[in-house]
Order: sequence, then structure tokens, then C-alpha cells
Amino acid sequence: MVIMIRCAPRPLARPFPVLVLLLLPAAAPAADWNVVPVLSMRESYTDNVNLASTGARGELTTEVSPGVSITASDGPRLNLALSYALQKVLYTRQADRTHQQLDAAGHAEVLPDWLYLDARSSIGLQNVSAFGPQRVDAAQVTDNSRQVRSHSFSPYLRHYVRGLATAVLRYDYQRVDSGDLLGVRNDGAALRLTGDNAGRRWNWDLDLERRHIDDAATSPVTMTDGALTLSYALNNDIALFSTGGYEKRDYASSRGTPAGHYWTAGATWSPSPRTSVSASFGRRYFGKTYTLDASYRMRSMLWTLDYSEDITSTHGQFLSIAPAGLSDFLYQLWETRIPDPQKRLQTIKVFLMISQMLGKDGNVNFFSHRYYLQKSMRLATVYSGTRGALALHLSTTRRLAQASSVIDSVLLGPDELALEDHTRQSAVQIGWNWRMSARGGLTVGAGHNRVQSLSTGREDRNSMLRVALSHQLQANIGAEVSLRHSRHTSNTGGNYRENGASAALTVAF
Repeated sequence: MVIMIRCAPRPLARPFPVLVLLLLPAAAPAADWNVVPVLSMRESYTDNVNLASTGARGELTTEVSPGVSITASDGPRLNLALSYALQKVLYTRQADRTHQQLDAAGHAEVLPDWLYLDARSSIGLQNVSAFGPQRVDAAQVTDNSRQVRSHSFSPYLRHYVRGLATAVLRYDYQRVDSGDLLGVRNDGAALRLTGDNAGRRWNWDLDLERRHIDDAATSPVTMTDGALTLSYALNNDIALFSTGGYEKRDYASSRGTPAGHYWTAGATWSPSPRTSVSASFGRRYFGKTYTLDASYRMRSMLWTLDYSEDITSTHGQFLSIAPAGLSDFLYQLWETRIPDPQKRLQTIKVFLMISQMLGKDGNVNFFSHRYYLQKSMRLATVYSGTRGALALHLSTTRRLAQASSVIDSVLLGPDELALEDHTRQSAVQIGWNWRMSARGGLTVGAGHNRVQSLSTGREDRNSMLRVALSHQLQANIGAEVSLRHSRHTSNTGGNYRENGASAALTVAF
């Protein structure tokens, strides 16, 4: 396993969290874990490999991708899922390229009821800017994409003191790296005490956190936060909560001192295990805030709606954990349809990848060394029938920079310094999967997003469509044929169209 990861021509930056993930099974000797080497080969053609507005050039490529999939499980003591691939793309008219893809996450109980460990690691190609050409395939070549490595390693102590509280003391180390454009390391400690209500309606939580962030392009930043939350259950369905605290963040800001007291008040409503709603409002140093998190689950359908406002950053978004929802719902729902867990995970991964071609929510986490006030709303639903599934994502994200664009002078040209001061992105994505037979299926995905610079007036639009036909030739051999069309328009020029076709064969050993 380790040998395959080390065979890359460029070593992993800070591989410690990856090695921790690989060693997690040792924490639970009785765990059921599985290692599956995988080899994928793909032939593809694109009529505009550089996503150019003029002088589009066709290119025939060959992709060879050895990889490995590792899973381990031992109930609550251990959960590990790791997928790694080394992509070698061979071109007919230009230099070959090598990429890595890694998606890994693990949790282990090292000492029962005391010491736990979480680790996550990922490597993948990301678009640098939300404006300009948007890469959606490994064979495409643009200056607007980079390989991003993100790693997180978090040991923590957790213990329950009867009649008093549950205490969690956590250390967290994180790193995001993308060569000369992005390099951020942060570590911090947090303490959380959750009261033992012993059947009473009242309860409380105390949170204390301190974090230190080193960005290669800016001065170090220290963040501290302390808050007390009180909650009261009106009945079995409705509970009220209120939070008061103080926070201080010493990043460079042109919009006032990023520190002060804050408060929130809200309620949760859970009339059944299938329905839950949580909403709050409050005030922080940057103004009023609102949150909403709602979900409704039926026998074959899931709806989720969420809205949030917070100060965030590029590296913070790369390290954020996507909300559980569509993938978990499909994994449970397709248990009888696809009994094999590995095949089920792969089917869900392909379905969501095609239905979310523009990204997880259709919006680009563009590179920046600044902090932003981000307001995001997302509506997602998935319906699964006997032989088909339909997924829909609607989202909008608004970012307002909290510091001067001079910090991003390395990322932006001299004429574009104000481009990302204030942005709004909106997207709609839809995916449909039809299970034609026990071995074959058809998946169609379409997406459209609009990116606006509210500070300069620039507006870009991206539309994409992909159709993929897959067939399981044997138990360990799968084939896929796909067609793709993408289109980009902008009120500042640089419009382009691109069409692509590919045929792939994947063998699991």
C-alpha cells in the first residue's frame, strides 16, 4: 500500500496524516479491512484541450492510472476509507502530465472511552479562479488549475464524568499546499464541556478554542474563541438554545477590528426521525448572522436545505467537511440494490461526480490569501426509484473580502486586483441515473453556474453536459464510454466551447 503511494514522481507534501491513516487498522487488530489494487486505462479525445477562445486544438490522450482502495471497519472502534490513484496522461502534441488523486478519512478509538484519533487527507486538481476557463477533465490543460494537497490530523481525549459533563480536549493540525500559490499550516487546541442533564430539560455547553495559522504570503494569525451555550427542551419535539461568547481574530482587516462579543438564539424542531429543522439568528463583529439547517426524508427521497454566514478562507474551505446527505442516503437506500459495499460506493461516487461536474455545490473555492465574509445557501434533493435515481442541487455563495486585494497580488494580475473583492456565484446541477440491467447503467449530468464580480461588473457563465454509459464486464472489470460538452461565456471575452469523448476500462485485482 505505501509503496504505491510513494511511487509518485513528486512526493506528498507533509505525508504524516496519510501514514497515520494507513496505520489506523493497527489500532483495532480484529478489524475487517480490505485492500484492492486498481488499474484504470482511458482513451479520450477533446477538440479544445487548452479551453482556448481562438485557435482551438484537438488532442488524443491516453491515461494510465494505477491505484489502490483500502477500507477497514471495526464498529465504533475503527472506520477507514482510502482511495488513491496516480494519473499519467500521455498527449500526442505536448508534454505528458502526471496527477495524483487521494481521498482518505479515518477514525480510531485508541484507548476505550479516553483517546481517539481522526485523520483526513486529499489530493486533487482545483481551479484557481472562479473566472476564466474551468477545468472539468484530467486531460484538459489550462493555467487556471493546480493540484491541491490538504491534510488534517486530530487526536483528542474524551471522557464522561457522571452527573457533571462530557469533556473533549482536542488538538488539530492542518495543512493546505499548492506549490508556490498556496501554503498554509495551522494548528490549535479546543476544549468542549457538555453538561450531563440527567433527564432535566436544561443543558449547557462550554467551548474554548485557540488556533494559530501560518500563511506563506501573510503574517501569522491567531484566533481565540470562548462561548457558553444554554439549551431548554420545551417538549420532545422543540428545543430552544442561546449562545454568548467572545472572539478575537487578528488577521489584517480593512473593515474594522475582527474581535468582539457575540450572541445567537435559535430553536430546533424534530417532530420525527425523518424531519429536523434548526434555525438561529444573532450578531457578531461583522454584523447580523442567520443559520438554517433542515432535512426531510421519505422512503425514497431526501431533501436538505441549509444557509450559513461566517468568516472563512480558501484553506478553510478546502479543509471543511461536506455535510452528510445525498451519499449517505443513497448508501443506505441502495443496500439491497447493490449488496457489495465496494461496488455500491463506486456507483454512488460516479453518479455524484457526473451530477456535480462543476464541484460539490457548483461554486469554485477560488485561491486567495484573504479572509472573507461568506454567505451560502444550498438546496439539494435526491430521488431513488426501483431502477433510477435523480439528484438536484441549487446553490448560491456570496463572498466579501475583509482585507485589501494587495495581499493577492501574486494570484491576480495588476488589472484584476479588485476582481474578487466582492463575488457572487450561483449554480444549478442535475444528475439522472438509469440502471439498464444488473450490469449496466446510463448516467446523465448537466450543470450551469454564473460567477459575478460585484466590485468590477464582470460576469462569467459555464454550462456543462455529460452522458456516460457503464457496463460491468466481469466481477472485477468495468468499462465506461462517455461524451462531454462544455461552454464558457464572459462579458469580458474569452468565450469557448469544448467537446470530448472517452472510453475507459477499470480492473480491480
